[in-house]
Amino acid sequence: MTTSPIERAADSFAAELARQRTERGLSKKQLATLMGFDPSYISHVEGRRHRPTEDFARRAEAVLEASGAIWQRFREYDELRHGRPTPSHRDHPAPGQWMPPGTGLIVERELATLTHTDEGYRCVIRRELYNAGTEPVTRYLVRVAVDRYPNDPGRSNRHHREHPLTFAELQLLSYRYDGGEPEPMHWRAKHDRDAFKEIWLLFENDEGRFPLYPGDRVTIEYAYRVGREKWGPWFQRAVRLPTRRLAVRLDLPTELDPQVWGVETSLSAEEGPLRRPISRHERGGRAIFDWATEDPPLNARYRLQWRFRSRPPESDPGGPAGGGRVRASDRMRGLGIVQRGADLLRQPSRQFGLPADEATARDVVDRLSSALVRLDELHPFSKGVGIAAPQLGLAWAAAVVRPPARSAEPVILLNPRVVDSSPDTDEQYEGCLSFFDHRGLVPRPLRIDVEHAQCDGSRTITSFEFAMARLVAHEIDHLEGRLYVDRMPPGVPLVPVEEYRETGNPWRY
Repeated sequence: MTTSPIERAADSFAAELARQRTERGLSKKQLATLMGFDPSYISHVEGRRHRPTEDFARRAEAVLEASGAIWQRFREYDELRHGRPTPSHRDHPAPGQWMPPGTGLIVERELATLTHTDEGYRCVIRRELYNAGTEPVTRYLVRVAVDRYPNDPGRSNRHHREHPLTFAELQLLSYRYDGGEPEPMHWRAKHDRDAFKEIWLLFENDEGRFPLYPGDRVTIEYAYRVGREKWGPWFQRAVRLPTRRLAVRLDLPTELDPQVWGVETSLSAEEGPLRRPISRHERGGRAIFDWATEDPPLNARYRLQWRFRSRPPESDPGGPAGGGRVRASDRMRGLGIVQRGADLLRQPSRQFGLPADEATARDVVDRLSSALVRLDELHPFSKGVGIAAPQLGLAWAAAVVRPPARSAEPVILLNPRVVDSSPDTDEQYEGCLSFFDHRGLVPRPLRIDVEHAQCDGSRTITSFEFAMARLVAHEIDHLEGRLYVDRMPPGVPLVPVEEYRETGNPWRY
């Protein structure tokens, strides 16, 4: 059967893709995952049911490190498809590692430094970026991950469920350097999980925006902290963008007599020792370990590991200092929940001026909603759960309440106030995220009517009954500077959570 030149070029692309994939021992599903495509898409391209797109060809070339072969087959197909040569793109200055033109960001140099401190570990990442693409870059994705027991995934997962990493403890700072004084960069959370965070570093701050335009360079730096109870004895760098030089430094106390080694993996090689040795020198009571590589392949991973041969006495990393059981309030504190005794919990919250404060209100609600997601990973809330802005250290009149029925949509409350309530009341035990070691018997109305604001400035009145009335009233109390203990009858004792028998059971009405 006769085929057209375009069909023959598409077949040539599919054959080259299949050859490069099988040579690296990758299944279609594995390649699709690395490229960010649905697994069926690889099958359709190799089976000639889908024609390749430019984005697909770029990703396949970069992931398979095909030295330009896949990209060349795509160019031949694309020129025939358009009946004209493919437009040239801006060249890039990254010798030694082939990349399709217009790739985007290139890391010309990275220095990652991890320092052992009295409080834990401080990580500083400095990257020199070059925009080899055709579009301005306005944000840059970074990832912070912890693994307390890298050789025991099950134990690590359990540990981080009980002691999740929080944005508050990271104390993340980010800057750009462009020939003058460093300028702060704003950042925004993308993913928030127990053991890792993904964060957008934004090319903007309060003074304005500063996109990285095609052909321009900039140096960015970000730093964060993690306690020793969450950071295991390893430091990994993953190559997610074309990179010319990667350098890693460990700064450890000599008094602990550190021993350091490293391993590396890539798409084409199993885990093995680092191909270049780690150097060591000492300075001021510190042992400095340096390692670097030139032109690391995409998707390669380099891990430096260590042990302290002169380890000081430590408390159980699975519990609080001094060992013993982890208190419920410690888990809440680990999530960034402000605890009883903080002044903010006793102050009336600031009202939003809507619609002028709409952006602020949405940001606060997003942060509250994210906190509820993290809470779900830590504790079952069969009675429903709510959180008020002061409990995250935000002095705004906002709360989010999730009903006992998990399928129901959370209720968002902005500038709420109770305008009517039922004379009929009952008493039920309540807990509080800011006072989670105890439960208390609290009388509440069986129905409340609440006036609250919308983002456009309009106001509405919503009636809540039974469990939702209790949950909403509890959060409005927070916004007015009250805790549930203020509602308890005199002389009624608090019940330690260990003695409370209704955990996991909904309120009965």
